[in-house]
Amino acid sequence: MYLDKTKKAEIFAQYGKAQSTTDTGSAESQIALFSYRIKHLTEHVKKNRKDYVTTRSLTQLVGKRRALLDYLYDRDIERYRAIIKALGLRK
Repeated sequence: MYLDKTKKAEIFAQYGKAQSTTDTGSAESQIALFSYRIKHLTEHVKKNRKDYVTTRSLTQLVGKRRALLDYLYDRDIERYRAIIKALGLRK
């Protein structure tokens, strides 16, 4: 499986607010996890063009990440800018 416990803990430790593996609820850690999953699904969809179910799931995941980013933008612009820069979402 592409996303196991250790990989999740690594993502949460790197991007979570408290820099611990148990910080799963912060917006930054969720955005980082969604970004990892989006990257994986994007590669899958490139290989399997007719997999419409995965394409729909990818679209939903992008929408969830966008909603969290909008939330973070409204609440704390500095945290928003930091996660955008850390993940390299804007070009």
